[in-house]
Amino acid sequence: MLAGDGLSFGDRRRIDAALDTASRISDLDFEAYLGPAAVAAREHAHALHSHLRRPERSVLVLCDPDARALEIVTGRATRQFLDDTACRLAVATMTSSFLAGDLVGGLVRGIGQLGEAAHHPVTLHAV
Repeated sequence: MLAGDGLSFGDRRRIDAALDTASRISDLDFEAYLGPAAVAAREHAHALHSHLRRPERSVLVLCDPDARALEIVTGRATRQFLDDTACRLAVATMTSSFLAGDLVGGLVRGIGQLGEAAHHPVTLHAV
């Protein structure tokens, strides 16, 4: 779902790798949208999230650099592993990188942070 028409091939690969790693370690679906939000950023993020393959198990990071908007939308099943505090910390990480002029690095670090926060051990036995 990565838009980001101004990204280089290497930048896209870095973001895709971060999304893949976050998905693998958390067993959740991570997606990113980098580009203009057609309407208010929050509503646009929710609309994009609702069209994902498994929205209940998905995390969407929307970044609209021109509007200075950053949104994280989590699905119902993801909230047990990824709470608002973890999302706020990832936003702080991304924002500090953005302010330093590192858009791609900020996204990569923030997505990685979200994946780590959502990591949960596999349950082998149910009691």
